[in-house]
Amino acid sequence: MTHPRYTALAQTLPASVPFVGPEAQERSRGAPFDARLGANENGFGPAPKVLEAIKAHAHEAWMYGEPESHDLRSALAVHHGIGIENIVIGEGIDGLLNYIVRLIIGDGDAVVTSDGAYPTFNYHVAGFGGALHKIPYKGDYEDPEALLAKAHEVGAKLVYLSNPDNPMGTTLAPSLIENMADNLPEGCLLVLDEAYIEFAEPDAVPNLPIEHIGVIRMRTFSKGYGLAGMRVGYAMGAAALIRSFEKIRNHFGMNRLAQIAALAALGDQAGLQDIQNKVAASKVQITEIAEANGLTCVPSSTNFVTIDCGKDGDFARRVLGDLIAQGVFVRMPFVAPQDRCIRVSCGPDAEIARFAEALPKALVQASKG
Repeated sequence: MTHPRYTALAQTLPASVPFVGPEAQERSRGAPFDARLGANENGFGPAPKVLEAIKAHAHEAWMYGEPESHDLRSALAVHHGIGIENIVIGEGIDGLLNYIVRLIIGDGDAVVTSDGAYPTFNYHVAGFGGALHKIPYKGDYEDPEALLAKAHEVGAKLVYLSNPDNPMGTTLAPSLIENMADNLPEGCLLVLDEAYIEFAEPDAVPNLPIEHIGVIRMRTFSKGYGLAGMRVGYAMGAAALIRSFEKIRNHFGMNRLAQIAALAALGDQAGLQDIQNKVAASKVQITEIAEANGLTCVPSSTNFVTIDCGKDGDFARRVLGDLIAQGVFVRMPFVAPQDRCIRVSCGPDAEIARFAEALPKALVQASKG
């Protein structure tokens, strides 16, 4: 019996996932984590009204989700003051990144991103045969001017930028992003990942016309609305671009309860405000814990805090390893020099207290080499 006839591209790809999940790490260590502060989830969970909506409609789980997500798209159109034709719903931003790469990128097509930026985007580019060109961060910020220059140099078809940034949590001046969008190479599309935008200051959001042909903006209900497990994201862009998703998207990819939960979350802006307040308080706690241990933090416009461990990546990895050994799940940026840091998600007081207890021990252990 012969093996399946995989494509030539598939035969070159590793069997891997962009992130090792906390569950896999729990299996490896043989024990659950006491604090789950490493996946950039919203540890406070969805607002009570959203949970009520999920419970009220749980009996509908036997039905497929509505393939056009019409009610959710209509509500989002009103929320953003745009047309329903400018919005597509997808299985989180990860699913939408897959779709946009599938639409745009073929074998050898140039794609520009930052070295150390969101690995799942790179995973999708590799999966469709694109050629990744990476630009280093400028300090702890992505460098839009360098990304733009590289896009022109290589004739890029896509440029990826997250704002607020993942993994550092920083935010760029809106004018830098607006300039980037207006000066892309011919036929190039800026993929603007705004997953954490609910935690940024309102004046940090760039002013980009919805029909701007060079930009697609991606947002999610995973972070601010606490629905990461539901996998609901959406993209906003020019109507012609959004219509192109109908050629390739999974029309029954959205589960019904996820659509209902997202609609309830969008309608409960008071619930969102409560979550934003909890995140803001948690960021203060994490920052105080870091400073009490002689560490500094990178300014954060997200629901996590990036903590500079003060030395090199090897030292930060020892800190990370000891925190995990103590039952505290956190992560770190992947690429030097940002790998001198660890990244701690906001969460309930009890979990932050476990981090506060574990961090000084981890620093002492890491200092032993």
